[in-house]
Amino acid sequence: MKSESPDEILSCATEAAIAAGQYARRNWRRRSEAIAISQHDVKLKLDIECQERAVAVIHRRFPNHAVLGEETTSVVVQNTGSQWLWIVDPIDGTVNFSHGLPFWCCSVAARLRDETVAGAVYAPLLGELYTAGSRTPATLNGARISVSAVSNIEKAVVLTGLDKNAHPGKTPFAFFERISLAAQRTRVIGSAALDICQVACGRADGYFETGIYLWDIAAAELIARRAGGRTEVLESFDGHRLSFIASNGHLHRALRQLILPPRGKRE
Repeated sequence: MKSESPDEILSCATEAAIAAGQYARRNWRRRSEAIAISQHDVKLKLDIECQERAVAVIHRRFPNHAVLGEETTSVVVQNTGSQWLWIVDPIDGTVNFSHGLPFWCCSVAARLRDETVAGAVYAPLLGELYTAGSRTPATLNGARISVSAVSNIEKAVVLTGLDKNAHPGKTPFAFFERISLAAQRTRVIGSAALDICQVACGRADGYFETGIYLWDIAAAELIARRAGGRTEVLESFDGHRLSFIASNGHLHRALRQLILPPRGKRE
């Protein structure tokens, strides 16, 4: 069998993200059709339907590849022993989506033997498509992008998420408070993949979240790295959960020191 080329993999990731995003956009009026609603989150019928659209694109082109999707959690779809794993977040920012806010996206990444080689993040209502390959630069709507040159944390915009239950044992909002006191501004947009892409294109200078998931960051972290940024998994938990940081590289150490207190110090 002919081996998959990097261009084919990136093209498929892009097609899958667009297919999921366009389906969500076409069904915009159905955004209140919830399967489950919790205090801080919502699961929609469209989450599942959009993931099905993305997986269909992937398996039409690469039928033997495995897929890990947010809506299948720990289940790997069609795992035939392939060394390829696709990671799909059909609607990242579901709460935003359900309320009618435009800050949501569809994220698709491809990994070969645990290395991310292609990623696409598509935000339909913003008209923005971010892509990157392991051998190709990060782009926004086809134009090359790069991280900011900000090197002083006091002049930085840092994006984050707020989840008071994300990191057991930590005081709620402690990270947010520390970062907010140091940075010029801290912002919560509500979509991790879009947050990281803002770092990639230089609109923000850093991103951090204590309890994010692999499918939220898989594509965007490659895009940030290929745009000249730096990404780091600070800690891994069960269920594909991560503590994760992305930066323009210049601020990485300062941001990391705000997040990780000196040894022996507890929240």
